[in-house]
Amino acid sequence: MFRYFENLVDPFVAYKEADAPPTRLWPFMLDYSRPFFRVFVWAGLLSVIVAAVEVGLIYYMGRVVDLLGGSPTEVWQTHGTELLLVAAFILFLRPLLHVFDVLLLNNTILPNFGTLIRWRAHKHVLRQSVGWFENDFAGRIANRIMQTPPAAGEVVFQVFDAISFSLAYLIGAAILLIAADARLLLPLLIWFVFYGFLVHWTVKRVGPASQAASDARSTVTGRVVDSYTNIHSVKMFAHDTQELDYAREAIKETRRTFQAEMRIFTVMDVVLVTLNGVLIIGVVGWAIALWMQGSASVGVVAAATALTLRLNAMTGWIMWALTSFFRQLGVVAEGMQTIAQPIDLLDAPDAKPLQLTSGQIEIRDLSHHYGRKTGGLDHVNLTIHPGEKIGLIGRSGAGKSTLVKLLLRFYDVENGAILIDDQNIAKVTQDSLRSHIGMVQQDSALLHRSVRDNILYGRPDATEEQMTAAAKQAEAHDFILDLQDPQGRTGYDAQVGERGVKLSGGQRQRVTLARVILKDAPILLLDEATSALDSEVEASIQDTLYGMMQGKTVIAIAHRLSTIAQMDRILVMDGGRIVEQGGHSELLALGGVYAQFWARQSGGFLNPEAAE
Repeated sequence: MFRYFENLVDPFVAYKEADAPPTRLWPFMLDYSRPFFRVFVWAGLLSVIVAAVEVGLIYYMGRVVDLLGGSPTEVWQTHGTELLLVAAFILFLRPLLHVFDVLLLNNTILPNFGTLIRWRAHKHVLRQSVGWFENDFAGRIANRIMQTPPAAGEVVFQVFDAISFSLAYLIGAAILLIAADARLLLPLLIWFVFYGFLVHWTVKRVGPASQAASDARSTVTGRVVDSYTNIHSVKMFAHDTQELDYAREAIKETRRTFQAEMRIFTVMDVVLVTLNGVLIIGVVGWAIALWMQGSASVGVVAAATALTLRLNAMTGWIMWALTSFFRQLGVVAEGMQTIAQPIDLLDAPDAKPLQLTSGQIEIRDLSHHYGRKTGGLDHVNLTIHPGEKIGLIGRSGAGKSTLVKLLLRFYDVENGAILIDDQNIAKVTQDSLRSHIGMVQQDSALLHRSVRDNILYGRPDATEEQMTAAAKQAEAHDFILDLQDPQGRTGYDAQVGERGVKLSGGQRQRVTLARVILKDAPILLLDEATSALDSEVEASIQDTLYGMMQGKTVIAIAHRLSTIAQMDRILVMDGGRIVEQGGHSELLALGGVYAQFWARQSGGFLNPEAAE
């Protein structure tokens, strides 16, 4: 039975992805709720039925009180069958209705609705560009992905568990009181008006207060994760106190927003207790007065008393359910600031896969300033012929990394175009573009997975032999065999830790090289590919890199000029432009910027801040 209800909705069902999800709350919730519509209808219907049964039981208890006014024998002879049928209903049918109600809520809706939102939200966020991720805390993004689904699930749960049930219950209570004596409805209506004002007052304040508290919690998560992710820098600079102060500021703001939220609930509780006292005195007192006048039976008084006591117990629960409903809506609204952002870098509507034939790269009048007036690239024109090896040097901020990022289409160019084999990269699919490019970065961060998983990331369908061969070519195989993690996993199964922290810088770089070797892409980008290696290892890796370059179009960024001296052509960038280009000897003979860099370098390194 559990499995049946758990599988009524598949949270991973295929759906049409939206590049720009709804940015308003209810359309957003509606969009994610589509696979659950049929389940929602049944859940709402069962909630109303369960409420009607509860009110009916109170009514029948009043009837039982009136029936007991006769002799036991007479009551049994006249109403025995009726009492047995009601008892059977209470023992068997009522639990069955309740079972179906809670199965839909607890086993169909709650686990699957949150899963669906988390899956689709994660899928949507992964489609965002690199630039989008660079503008936020990874911790805050993750926190919103994690806290929004349970909040949305709680919203749906409260709709059917509390809101629809309580509305049906209040309507049923009104009908019951009218059936007993219409005058009993008056105190209930007066109470309901004031209760409605209290609900409105609470809801109006708790939504914004909850969103503010949720946003404050996300900020704390972002700051704490930022400290943990960069723990080596924190320890190296002995900045534990500074990081604590940085977190303390956000934690204090979280405390302040939570205090503001709790003040609302305190006021609500005090007013609610007072209102419920008025309700009990009003309905029960009036029922007793009617009984004293002979206008109501003892059963009516009993039913009215049971009903008001039940309402007294329910109103606090209803209020908490409503405030929870709007509080969780506030969490969802805060999460939407991440989840509902439109994709900022899309494939063209008619984008086709890149058809790479030779690997020629052509850059036409390329300018990109990240939306600013300065920085980046300024009217760059360049043709890199198939199989040509290009070295790229320049001071920090000269535009080297921008050029590489645009080539990978991590950003859309602002002006100009980049073509690969006469195909504008803005007109081909991003995945096909990047599948033809291998890159080794200066920051050789790895996934928090096994060595095998990290190397196979370059080509998941590679065989064990191909993976091992790539590791050997990257001079990584021997040290990998000696690895062992705290859980006892060894060799290629050993976990490398977050961003590869359990490996040395050189080891991380060699695993990264193995991954790119395994990918075997026809275009190769090297961004300080040997920067983390010692001289002896670098010498052996250089041979590996030159082997990797054979038959490929290569762009290599380097501050260590000796690593690019053998390139076919060296480009010198400054101020977002290519100011010199040519072979090593040719540029030295020119006596320009490159020659000055070569003269000023120490140990083969370029001083990126050196003045001309």
